[in-house]
Amino acid sequence: MPIRVLSPNLIDQIAAGEVIERPASVVKELIENAFDAGARRIEIEIERAGLRLIRVRDDGCGLDGADLALAVERHATSKIATLDDLEGIASFGFRGEALPSIGSVARLRLASRSREHEQGNGLSVEGGVRSAVAPAAHPVGTSVEVRDLFYNVPARRRFVRSESTEFGHILRQVERLALSEPGVAFRLRHNGREILDLPAADEHLAFERRIDRILGAEFRSHALAIDEVAGPLRLTGWLGLPTAARAQADLQFWFVNSRAVRDRVLGNAVRLGYRDVLYHGRHPSYLLYLTLDPRQVDVNAHPTKLELRFRDSRAVHDGVFRSVERALAATSPTAALAGSAGDGVATLAPVSAALRFDAPLADAGAAPRFDTLQDPRPDYAYARSSFAAARALAAGEPTEDERPLGVAVAQLHGLYILAQSRDGLIVVDTHAAHERVIYEQLKSLYQAGTPASQLLLEPLSVAAGEHEIDALLAEGVEFERVGFEIERLGPERLAVRRVPALLARTDVAALVAQLGRELTGEAGTHHLDGAAHRILGSMACRAAIRGQRALTLGEMDALLRQMEQTERASQCNHGRPTWMRMSLREIDQLFLRGR
Repeated sequence: MPIRVLSPNLIDQIAAGEVIERPASVVKELIENAFDAGARRIEIEIERAGLRLIRVRDDGCGLDGADLALAVERHATSKIATLDDLEGIASFGFRGEALPSIGSVARLRLASRSREHEQGNGLSVEGGVRSAVAPAAHPVGTSVEVRDLFYNVPARRRFVRSESTEFGHILRQVERLALSEPGVAFRLRHNGREILDLPAADEHLAFERRIDRILGAEFRSHALAIDEVAGPLRLTGWLGLPTAARAQADLQFWFVNSRAVRDRVLGNAVRLGYRDVLYHGRHPSYLLYLTLDPRQVDVNAHPTKLELRFRDSRAVHDGVFRSVERALAATSPTAALAGSAGDGVATLAPVSAALRFDAPLADAGAAPRFDTLQDPRPDYAYARSSFAAARALAAGEPTEDERPLGVAVAQLHGLYILAQSRDGLIVVDTHAAHERVIYEQLKSLYQAGTPASQLLLEPLSVAAGEHEIDALLAEGVEFERVGFEIERLGPERLAVRRVPALLARTDVAALVAQLGRELTGEAGTHHLDGAAHRILGSMACRAAIRGQRALTLGEMDALLRQMEQTERASQCNHGRPTWMRMSLREIDQLFLRGR
């Protein structure tokens, strides 16, 4: 076949294959055009999931007759004029492809009127052929009517799914665009039935109501508000609490300079921010808005404009990651109960203090030593003071501190601490809570470069696979930073000469073997990224209180106070919740009190 120049209509249909994937793609392009026109109200009418009709009306600036004729020409746009404009795009559209692409695969009609003219104009495009511009009655703004989508491209129409599926895509697209521009009112109708009616949300409370309408009221009630500035970046929105994680990544929204995007750099940054508070295999929910200089973003990566590139992707990744990490550090009992998620970072006590249980039990603020076996008999003097504090909480009397986790009153099956708070019952998973306390303090020491270690009188021999030992030795620097000294004795034998002081009473051989399996992937991918965090997480898990350990009231109360001072203490290192609360009202309902 000889080389030939493609016809303009065929060129438009090829472009339509990239831009117009399904009816929802048409809706997206038309709404974004309305945004660029300064619309304050957009009405969308759909019939048969967009295959029969898509009509979008806006009250934007409108077009005069000459601009209306150019609007359906390929690569005609008012958004950019020079290369400098292309390098700093602030508008939603700029390629000049949407309307001619739509006109090549559907029956398209436009009507518009600008504020400077008393009369509007209209034109139609069918099969890529444009009619002449003619006068048409129309208020200020633009109406775009798309009928019989893919009528002349049977192959594309066969890829269209069922009506319910396609309208579901349209609804989600409209909702996503409504979240990107809260100041614009939206109305969506399908087959004559009103589906969505969102008034303009110029104020914060109105925007919150819009979010509740689209994402559900439970989203914000189980989320942290975030407003972080990292150099030239500003990150705002809501981060779902780790306990509200989902089985699917279906509640994740990213907007960059108000543009809805799907970006791996941003997605990975958030995932790392949740890395040690999220249960393995679960997905966080979030609604996030990133604002930065448009010249630092290249939105010309794909015709759909859903993908983008950052000039300095590492800086963006690190800025978002640190912002998310700081916000989630507030997921502690104090933040959850007292509503202080925006407060400053809590001060962490040193590990030695966190593990001391030989302090006087009457000192409720003292941190315990769990590695010393305590007399399981109750300390009656402390018990009397503990129950006195519990009675004071119940009576609403003032105390030295609010004690968000209440006062310990009992232990259940050697696994759970039962505490009485001012308004109900607190149940704490002892091992999970202590694991988080130790892990956060180990991280603090690791970052400061001051781990406490102990030289063994005799090296400890550890048997492991040759590839596992290779993996352990490859991370030798990280092992040294946390207090280990290891060397190879043979192909399948490792010597441990120094261990972290915290692990003096731990089965170090089993821990090192476990770390070897994790580093080589045989034990499944750890939820933490990086060898150092894996090592610290495993150390904390091994050193934390084990099940069936009897604790005194003083020990239990000391752990509660430590939790209140520890970042991320509402989840253990594996993302499981460390505590739960049942209010008196909920307990009363269980026993039908007041009925």
